[in-house]
Amino acid sequence: MLGSIQSTAAAFSALLAGAATGLAWAIAVLSPNCSFDRLDYSRADGHVRQLLRDGSGLISGLLLAAAALGVLGGAYGAGILAVISAGGFFTNRWTLAPRKKSEGAPGLRQRKKSQRIVAVSLSLLFAAVSGIAAVLAVLRI
Repeated sequence: MLGSIQSTAAAFSALLAGAATGLAWAIAVLSPNCSFDRLDYSRADGHVRQLLRDGSGLISGLLLAAAALGVLGGAYGAGILAVISAGGFFTNRWTLAPRKKSEGAPGLRQRKKSQRIVAVSLSLLFAAVSGIAAVLAVLRI
């Protein structure tokens, strides 16, 4: 009975980690390509930033659930990697958070492009980690 619960939990852990990986790929790669093709630069940048900020919370939740199910299923390595990846996705919310006006020269523009680039890079990095967590959950490692 316990073995069946553990194998089901590990399978659902792999499912959730895989879904988080796919969602991260859609948010970090597919959506920016469509946005920058169809919208002007400032609207596309705002759209991508909002997608990254809002989607990161959902992905973090999926990965935390995958971590809990992975540990319940005996896949401790998958659970640890899923928690690390969830923390990484949650950092996107801080990376893209509104900032106070910098105390530079009056009229100086604030560049938000670098924040978006860092958030996309972190998303791709931690998407790879969540993909590895999904594979480890399948192998029950």
